[in-house]
Amino acid sequence: MSAIFLLIILFTCLAVGIPVAISLGLASISTILLFADQSLLSLAQRFFHTMQIYPLLAVPFFILAATFMTTGGVAKRMIDFANALVGHFRGGLAMAALLACAFFSAVSGSAPATVVAVGSVMIGGMINSGYSPRFASGVICNAGTLGILIPPSLVMVIYGAVTESSIGNLFIAGMLPGLILTLAMMGTVAFIARRQDLPRQPKASFKELIRAGWEALWGLVLLLIILGGIYAGIFTPTEAAAVSAVYAFLIAVFVYRDIRFKDVPKVLTESAKTTAMLMFIIANAYLFAFVLTTEQIPQAASEWIISLGLPPWGFLIVVNILLLVFGNFMEPTSVVLILTPIIFPIATQMGIDPIHLGVMMVLNMQIGLVTPPVGLNLFVTASVAKTPMEEVIRAAVPWLVVLFSVLIIVTYIPWVSLVVPTMLGVL
Repeated sequence: MSAIFLLIILFTCLAVGIPVAISLGLASISTILLFADQSLLSLAQRFFHTMQIYPLLAVPFFILAATFMTTGGVAKRMIDFANALVGHFRGGLAMAALLACAFFSAVSGSAPATVVAVGSVMIGGMINSGYSPRFASGVICNAGTLGILIPPSLVMVIYGAVTESSIGNLFIAGMLPGLILTLAMMGTVAFIARRQDLPRQPKASFKELIRAGWEALWGLVLLLIILGGIYAGIFTPTEAAAVSAVYAFLIAVFVYRDIRFKDVPKVLTESAKTTAMLMFIIANAYLFAFVLTTEQIPQAASEWIISLGLPPWGFLIVVNILLLVFGNFMEPTSVVLILTPIIFPIATQMGIDPIHLGVMMVLNMQIGLVTPPVGLNLFVTASVAKTPMEEVIRAAVPWLVVLFSVLIIVTYIPWVSLVVPTMLGVL
C-alpha cells in the first residue's frame, strides 16, 4: 500500500507541473508520515547526509569546469580542428559538427552545454553552406547527447555515487560506446551526403591542420588529465573533478584569454546556480531512495520480477522500456536517481555487471534527451537554431534509428562496455 501511495503522489505532482525535486520530497514526506515509523527528523538528517557523500563532490567541480570551457572559446577551437580533419569530405561540415560535439563532450560532461557551445556556431554555418535547417538541427540535437556518454559525464558520476560503483571505471567504459555512436552518426551523414549531394569544404593543408590541432590541444588535454590521473593513481575521480576545474580556469583565463579575470565571478555565479539546482534534486532523490529502502519496495519489486522467471535478456528489455518511458517525461539525472535504487539490486542478483548497466542506462537517457515532451536537447536546439519546436522534433526523430541501434548493441553485447576497463585491468 505504501509503495502505491508513494508512486501516486510522485506522479500526481509531476503531472500537475510541480518541479521534480519538490515532487520527490513531497512524496517521501507524505509516505513517511502516513505509513512509516520514521520521524521527520530522520528525513532531515537523510536530506543533509547527501552533502557528506564524497563522490558527489565531483558534481560542482565538473559543472565549474564545463562553465569555464563553455564561456570561453574552447568550443570554437575544437570546431576548427574538427573541420580541418573531416571538412573536405562530402557532408564534411556536418561530420565536423559531430566530431566537435564528441570533442566538447570530453570536456563538458553535459548534453545541453554541448548543444549550445557547438550548435551556436555550426547550425548557422551548415545552413549558410547549403544544408537544410532541419538537417542541421537534427545533427546537432542528437550529437549533443554524447555529452552524457563520453567522459566526464555528470550522469555517470551520479549513477556511480548511488550504486557505489567506480566512477573511473564508468568513465572508461563509456569511451568505446561513445566512439561507436560517433562513428555511426558520421557514417549516417556520409550516406545522406552521397544521396543528397551535400557540399564539401576546401581541404585544409597539413600546416593548417597542425595549427588547428595545436589550438584545440589545450582543451582536449583535459580528458587525458582526468582519465590518466585516475588510472595512474595520482588522484581519485572526485579529486580529478577539482583538478579539471582548476585546469579549465587556467586555460580559459591565462592561456586562451577568452575570459577576463574580472568576468570570473560571473562564471562562478552561473556555476553555483546550476550546482544548487542539481544538488537540490539529488538530495530529494536520496530522500526518495531512503523511503523506498525503509518500506522495502526494491526488495518487493525484486522478488516479484524474479518470480516471473525472466531471463537476463528479458529483464534488460523491461529495463530499457522502463527507462525510455521515464526518459520521455523527466531529465536524465532524475531518472537515474529514481529508478537506480529499484533496478540495481535486481540486476546484480541476475549477474548483470554494474558498469554495463550504468552505460546502458546512460544510452537510454540519451534517447530521452531527444524525444518529446521533455527532451531537453529539443528545447535547447530550438532556442539555439531559432527554429519552431515542431521542426526540431521532425529533424531529430530520424536519428533515433542510430541511437536505438547502438543501444541494442550495448545492451546485448556487454563486451562493448567492459572491454576497455578489462584491458586496463580495472575490472
